[in-house]
Amino acid sequence: MHHTAIVFLEFGAVLLGLGILGALALRGGISPIPLYLIAGLAFGTGGVLPLATSTDFLEIGSELGVVLLLLTLGLEYNADELVTSLTSNARAGIVDLVLNAAPGAICALLLGWGPVAAVAMAGVTYATSSGITAKVLSDLGWIGNRETPTVLSLLVFEDLTMAVYLPVLTTLLAGLSFVQGAVSVGIALLTVSVVLVVALRFGRFIEAFVSSPNSEVLLLKVVGLALLVAGLAQQLQVSAAVGAFLVGIALSGQLAEDAHALLAPLRDLFAAVFFVFFGLQTDPAKILPVAGLAALLALVSMITKLLTGMYAARRAGIAKAGQARAGIALIPRGEFNIVIAGLAVGAGVHPDLGALAAAYVLILAAFGPLAAKLVQPFITAIAKRAA
Repeated sequence: MHHTAIVFLEFGAVLLGLGILGALALRGGISPIPLYLIAGLAFGTGGVLPLATSTDFLEIGSELGVVLLLLTLGLEYNADELVTSLTSNARAGIVDLVLNAAPGAICALLLGWGPVAAVAMAGVTYATSSGITAKVLSDLGWIGNRETPTVLSLLVFEDLTMAVYLPVLTTLLAGLSFVQGAVSVGIALLTVSVVLVVALRFGRFIEAFVSSPNSEVLLLKVVGLALLVAGLAQQLQVSAAVGAFLVGIALSGQLAEDAHALLAPLRDLFAAVFFVFFGLQTDPAKILPVAGLAALLALVSMITKLLTGMYAARRAGIAKAGQARAGIALIPRGEFNIVIAGLAVGAGVHPDLGALAAAYVLILAAFGPLAAKLVQPFITAIAKRAA
């Protein structure tokens, strides 16, 4: 059979299956993300029916899903709000780093994997999945809540920390000199600073360039600009998600609302592909031997993220219900964590690190959205009691 025909058949079957799973999730009143992840496991290596030829296409689609998720999230806020939030939540960001990097580092050291593995595992347990959290906030209608800017500021703080962390980790894995590592970190910081300054100072010019009365032209301009900035950020060792988010905050007012409405269906399509592809990368057979340790590490991380979110929201003067929502929204892990583990495994740090990271991320990627849905009634009860 022709290669293109196989890709169409596989991709069509995946999308149709996701639609059915999404309908089941809606009927059950839960987030579809856990079902998408399970579907990825079923179609991946070691699954029930591995895909033959469409994985490369799905990989590109998954990357596009993350970019669109963060772009639409950025459209909800402007640059002044971001800077104010980052400044006011810097202390919470440091608490987030200390509380959530420590479990991974301690775990690797106790297992005897060495200091480089400890640095890698610290990144695995530290970073929240911006893509999954953005989807949870959208699915549960939490975007307009008072605690959401606090959650977003922590996510951006984490992404900016990753801009420093990833070059450092790459240097350690490659055994490069201190000078080479310092240059790499400097380039990453400079890139983030330039993009942020452009968004703050020249946002009106960006809006004038992007604006169009025609929806097709507006969609092409916004998506094209977001992908260009995301690609540039990725090339300079900065998260593509950070670049897309900053493009979103550079747009405001009616233009942002129009762009958000146009992007929403496209975002939902490729976001679903992202979650499936995440599952495709995980071999179920490798997860079972480390499942117990991964579950324990995940439990510790849930507690530390809850404490982080509650601390940050309390400092922002948010009530107890909002504090709980902020902590729960930070639980999911995803794209960054897998990238970090992949770098470590590729460098031969330890053969079990990849399986542990995959099991850990899968637990939190699936349980985070589910927990948010399950505890929503309790959070509502807390809010009513406080009122």
